[in-house]
Amino acid sequence: MVTGKFMDLEPALQHALVKWQGKKYEVEVDTTQPGEMFKMQLYSLTGVEPGRQKILVKGGQLKDDTSMAALGLVDGQILMMMGTAGELPKVPQQPVKFMEDMTEDEMAQALSIPAGLTNLGNTCYMNATLQCLKAVPELKQALDLLAGGMGQNDPRKNLAASMRQLYDQLSTTSDGVPPLVFLQFLRQVFPKFGAQDRQHGGFMQQDAEECWNELLTTLDHVLKKGDSSVVEQYMSGTMVTTLSTEEAPEEKATVREQMFRKLDCIIDKSVNYVGQGIGKGLEQVIEKNSATLGRNADYKAVSRIARLPEYLTVAFNRFSWKASESVEAKIVKSVKYPLDLDVTEFCTEELQARMRPARQRVRDIDDRLAMERKLKAGKRPAQQEEVVVEPLPLFELDESLKADVGCNPSGVYELVGVVTHIGRSANSGHYMGWVRKEKGVGGPEPKSGADTRNWWYKFDDDEVSMVTDEDILKLCGGGDWHTAYVTLYRAKQLN
Repeated sequence: MVTGKFMDLEPALQHALVKWQGKKYEVEVDTTQPGEMFKMQLYSLTGVEPGRQKILVKGGQLKDDTSMAALGLVDGQILMMMGTAGELPKVPQQPVKFMEDMTEDEMAQALSIPAGLTNLGNTCYMNATLQCLKAVPELKQALDLLAGGMGQNDPRKNLAASMRQLYDQLSTTSDGVPPLVFLQFLRQVFPKFGAQDRQHGGFMQQDAEECWNELLTTLDHVLKKGDSSVVEQYMSGTMVTTLSTEEAPEEKATVREQMFRKLDCIIDKSVNYVGQGIGKGLEQVIEKNSATLGRNADYKAVSRIARLPEYLTVAFNRFSWKASESVEAKIVKSVKYPLDLDVTEFCTEELQARMRPARQRVRDIDDRLAMERKLKAGKRPAQQEEVVVEPLPLFELDESLKADVGCNPSGVYELVGVVTHIGRSANSGHYMGWVRKEKGVGGPEPKSGADTRNWWYKFDDDEVSMVTDEDILKLCGGGDWHTAYVTLYRAKQLN
């Protein structure tokens, strides 16, 4: 959470015309920002890295720390830029293969791969987070409706606008995209993500879950319409917590209701599955003052979910503070998680009752899909020549759940995104994003013969490849390979 006030600087916007290599670019200039930010904008337009740019202004070249207001720009002023985009071409290590020369499998693979994000120096935590959040289309839709560009007086709105621009860039190219402008605004809103490594130089590695939480907090504020936002509607639930103490049985239990954006999976020696860890996180003992006893007492806090969001974040508590080394040490223990997650047992009895028809509907659909897969594979039930697939039984969705847009009415989820970490502490190592490929979107699936229900994109910064369900389930920990740190689940469809 960011404390303090944002500077209330009214943006002074000018429109400049930048000439470069025979082309002209109209650029919106925020004169409250330094020259470095202007160079970032030009980089996103031309591909010329800021260090390669030579922008001619009155008195010489534009420097990074020069205030754009000091240039005295007038609306429509023409600026000249020199510099080359990227490195000089190198001879490819492998011969270039054109699409007409590809096999069917090679073409399918080439068409299926989306764009990755360039690592700008220990920014893999941010890249993995952005790729997984892109699996929530409602976020992108809300960003598209956001008014204003990147020259507003609220840095949080600039961050959201740059996120929108970045997602637009990712959808129009298959090459790696450098998220320079977004990173600049991220560090402006959250200076901790710009911390320098004093020992080795450069920027420090950061915690991906922290980045995830801060981004959703920002978007919840910026994308709010009325009393709610897309984050609150689709990615937040309601938790009811009951507090009681055995030290004062006569003291009436207190009940409080609060919003949550994630479920924590607590990891200790007894936890082998994510459900066990979630259960531990929902039942804890805390110490607080007892008005009855006039002193502190141990209270049992039992939490149950009263509303489930359509998208559920589950965070694995894999890091604990190691005082002897002053680092967040990693818990590498294997904790298995499913592709389909049922969290009904963690809900209030009242919500369980309301979700029962939809939960049965999900079971019926799963049974139907399993039967269709068997038939497709040529596996018919014994002593049965022809299988008649009956229509799904009718069901009546609870009216309150039907009216609650953005909730999960069944309590059953399917995995769509994973942020993983490899290394021994949260502020070192490497993060990657793994996102499920939606069927019929992004080109055909590879015809590799792999036995998988779904294909997944593995985002290793700007290197993107495809993996199977089996590869995803191997990310459960237990060794030095990539380990699930944040998982994103989506409500299973009822049709």
